[in-house]
Amino acid sequence: MAIIQSASPPAEVLDAPPKHRFRFNPVPYLFVAPQLVLFAVFMFFPLAYAGFLSLHSWEMFAKPRFVGMRNYNHLINDPIFWYALRNTLVYVVGTVPLCIGFGLLLALGLNRSMPLRRTIRSIFFLPVVVSAVVTALAAIWIFNDNYGLLNRMFGAIGLPRINWNADPQWAMVSLIITTIWLRSGFCMIIYLAALQSVPVSLHEAAQIDGASPFERFLHVTWPSMRPTTLLLTILNVIYSFHVFDLIFVMTGGGPGYSTTVLVQYIYQLAFTNGDMGYASAVGMALFVMILAFTIIQWLLSRRSEING
Repeated sequence: MAIIQSASPPAEVLDAPPKHRFRFNPVPYLFVAPQLVLFAVFMFFPLAYAGFLSLHSWEMFAKPRFVGMRNYNHLINDPIFWYALRNTLVYVVGTVPLCIGFGLLLALGLNRSMPLRRTIRSIFFLPVVVSAVVTALAAIWIFNDNYGLLNRMFGAIGLPRINWNADPQWAMVSLIITTIWLRSGFCMIIYLAALQSVPVSLHEAAQIDGASPFERFLHVTWPSMRPTTLLLTILNVIYSFHVFDLIFVMTGGGPGYSTTVLVQYIYQLAFTNGDMGYASAVGMALFVMILAFTIIQWLLSRRSEING
């Protein structure tokens, strides 16, 4: 029996580098250049300049004076900073899980055939489209201590009125409720897109195998939406850490410092007290916290994907 061997190319052909392997092609760089310029001007440069200012003492119109780590030492011993950080964490913990949870429930309820489905979706998504200032003004009318809609409803059914604005604990609760109203529609839309990308054949196969609706959600729907949940978690945490306009309009950080968050404290330091250097130090601390959370969340997601 004859053995047919395939002819192999000469060694010098194998060793020769392919033509044009290292040729520079500027076209892809031209496409990303506008975005890189925008990032450099509006993100990288301000971030680097804030780090530079955090090492200086700068009272607005005076010349910046280098002070080294003094602003960060002051930050560690500043009770208002820790109070604002605590309020920020309370706000994040109170808003992120509930916004994602309500968004998921709305998406599951509206991801089926029903009358006026598109209209109902639009109603829940409307607060996302409207400015946060407009939403805050509407919330002021709803949560007002004297003539607010909620207290009028409570009085009509015999329940005691709540001092939403005067009580520090209830002031934070009113902010959390307003944020849930504001952000749940956004989470709903993202989850709706994720639900519609789940193959129908998987649900049909699970239904044929006798899986209940809850089991189909737990073993078919939810695993497919884990990347979406990670994305929404990161986006909502960043939003909650950066919240300013809603709190500034509704409570102004009060009563006292009960609803003062880090971004509002930075605004107060920079534009009310005129201490730009210390405000930059607080801003850099906020940036490090958000960056650390994002990296940890990404690493945990990658580990869960690898472990299956």
